[in-house]
Amino acid sequence: MRTVELLLDEAADLAVREAWRRLADAGLPSQARHRSPTNSPHLTLAACPELTAPIRWELAEVAAELPVPVRFTGLVRFERPTSVLAWSLEREAGLVALHRRVWEAVTSDSPSQGLSPFHEPGRWSPHITLGRTRRAGAFTGRRVPELLPPPPLSAQLVTLRSYDTGTGTLEVLRPPS
Repeated sequence: MRTVELLLDEAADLAVREAWRRLADAGLPSQARHRSPTNSPHLTLAACPELTAPIRWELAEVAAELPVPVRFTGLVRFERPTSVLAWSLEREAGLVALHRRVWEAVTSDSPSQGLSPFHEPGRWSPHITLGRTRRAGAFTGRRVPELLPPPPLSAQLVTLRSYDTGTGTLEVLRPPS
C-alpha cells in the first residue's frame, strides 16, 4: 500500500513530538516508540495499492497548493481495530477541498477494494496520531489530557509525501516543474 500524507511545519512537528515523548515517559502507547527514520508527525489523506502515473500527476497538482493552514481542535480518541489517541484538526474548507482532490486522484486509478473507507470524504476525520495500540480502550479512563502539552493553535501543512508500506520507503510528491 501507498499512503498519501501531509507533513506539519517545524513548530507543529516539534509540539507533536513533545506529546509523543510525554506519552512514552508515562508508559503509554506513543508514536515515539516507532524508531524508524520515516516516522514523523503527519496527516494521512488516503491510501491506495500503488501510485500510478495518473495518480502521480494529480498529486503533483495538489502539492502545488501547499502550504495549507490548519487549526487544531483538541484531543480525540478512536476505537477502530486499534485504539488511537490523536489531536484533531478542524475541517476547514481548504483542507477539506485538498483532501477531496487527493481522494479523487487515488480513486480515479485504484480498485475500490484497495481503498480504506475511513478516508472517504464525509467519513475522514483529520487528525495527527499521538499514540496507537492494538489494546482496546488503552487511552480511556486515564488522565491523558494532563500529561500532554496543549496542541498548537494553528499550523501549516507543508509537504506532500507517500509512504510505501511494503518497502518502508518515503517519497516526497512535488509540484510539476
